[in-house]
Amino acid sequence: MFRFIFFLVLLVFTGQTYAQEDAWVYLTDKPNVSEALANPTSILTQKAIARKQRHGIPIDARDVPVNEAYISQLKSQTGITVLAKSKWFNSVYVRGISLEHIKDLSELSFVDAIDFADTSLNTSTSRSRQVLSKTSVEDTRVDFTYGDSQNQVEMINVDALHTAGYTGKGITIAVLDSGFPNVNTMQAFQRLRDQGNLLGGYDFVDRNEDIYANTTSSHGTLVLSSMAAYIENEYVGTAPDASYYIFNTEDPDSESPAEESYWVEATERADSLGVDMINTSLGYNLFDNAKYNYTTADMNGKVAFISKGASIAVEKGILVVVSAGNSGATSWRTVTAPADSPDILSIGAVNAFGEYVSFSSQGGEAQVGYQKPDVVARGGATFLVNENDQIVQYNGTSFSSPIMCGGIASLWQSIPEVSATKVMNLVRESGSQYSNPDDFLGYGIPDLALAKDFALSINDDVMEAIRFYPNPVSTVLNLVLPSRIETLEYAIYNQLGQQVSQHAMQGNSKTIDVSGLSHGVYILKLSSRSNSKSFKFIK
Repeated sequence: MFRFIFFLVLLVFTGQTYAQEDAWVYLTDKPNVSEALANPTSILTQKAIARKQRHGIPIDARDVPVNEAYISQLKSQTGITVLAKSKWFNSVYVRGISLEHIKDLSELSFVDAIDFADTSLNTSTSRSRQVLSKTSVEDTRVDFTYGDSQNQVEMINVDALHTAGYTGKGITIAVLDSGFPNVNTMQAFQRLRDQGNLLGGYDFVDRNEDIYANTTSSHGTLVLSSMAAYIENEYVGTAPDASYYIFNTEDPDSESPAEESYWVEATERADSLGVDMINTSLGYNLFDNAKYNYTTADMNGKVAFISKGASIAVEKGILVVVSAGNSGATSWRTVTAPADSPDILSIGAVNAFGEYVSFSSQGGEAQVGYQKPDVVARGGATFLVNENDQIVQYNGTSFSSPIMCGGIASLWQSIPEVSATKVMNLVRESGSQYSNPDDFLGYGIPDLALAKDFALSINDDVMEAIRFYPNPVSTVLNLVLPSRIETLEYAIYNQLGQQVSQHAMQGNSKTIDVSGLSHGVYILKLSSRSNSKSFKFIK
């Protein structure tokens, strides 16, 4: 009898669990959009406005907050809990006691559409969501002694930038992660605090400003350490002088699409605060409620709410760096959201020798026309500092991502006028296998000092930075040019010194058709307004 009662209770409990539904509720309008855009300081900080102006990013209706009166009305509806909001999507993420409670919201005059997290519940009239597991595997000249962090810093050549005085100063990074205990007291972050570079944070899961109170996870502390920690003669992060906001968007006790909405909301907050970069070592594909799961085919940057939000962040002028995921050795294999977005930098992992590590998520068939991961950094046995000020080692793309993010912050300090998208292209161009990317390492291990040289090359240096392949060549010669380059002309000469071809080119990468040339040795001459350089190739 007892077993029967227990079974009955279990059935009831299970039924209640799966009656609950989550959804994004899209709203019809926003209040006072014209007035807000006419007075942008009412919705954005001056730093955010300045960043947008510097890079030519328009301020538009998406920057205007969600109508709080609508949110209040949603909160007052029977059986509804409001968990998150997004001004970019003009939406609110809600949880209903039942499906019907959420459906009833469509009767409200200000509700435009409802998009259920369980996509099987969506009808043709509801708004489409088109717009992995987590981390378990996981201005003076500076002369740092890197200690344990030396290999992971030198691998991407960010130490050369540090030596030149570029340590991330003036770059603001928002770290969106899970748990930041003791960041406010640890010795490893004393330098960060003393310089006033720990700017604050917010817990979007528990909805409070005590970002250090949540000790369920210390993942965020580990992630931050790879960029910002400094222990004299023992450890130096890749951007020790950058400024940081820390936001908790991950609930370690559950896995639901609500966390995607927390992330987008935090990203919108970061944008309004004027951050330059975002690092997130989180990825989403499978949830506690299997009805909400994504498929590998969904990893195209257009389906997952978080991936669409990440793309908007880049459109707003933020450089977004994301861990590729730790699913390389599982049946899932490919990158998770938001690493699937074509607009962000997704970072895979290698070991101390620069070799692919099996857990690092790979590119997949869903990423049509773009490369994932983009680049890689050390994620195998990475050196980090834990919440007890101990130097430890962990595996995971969770850590290759912030190592790269901090390195790029140091790079961006050296070329501050360059846009986020151009910086990303420079990083890709400097990759060790830029001419031959694959689904394991992407464009390879970047050389961030070389990326700086690419950006600053305008005369003799620009010629040294040019690369071409293949050589010998059969039909097409590929030229890789630095992102910031003046117009070049090329001419091809045969062994007799006779010109056989001439053309003008401009851009990052160009092809030259040599299929019409006879077999032999040729000279390619590239000329700018003031300089020229010749290269030999074989047809």
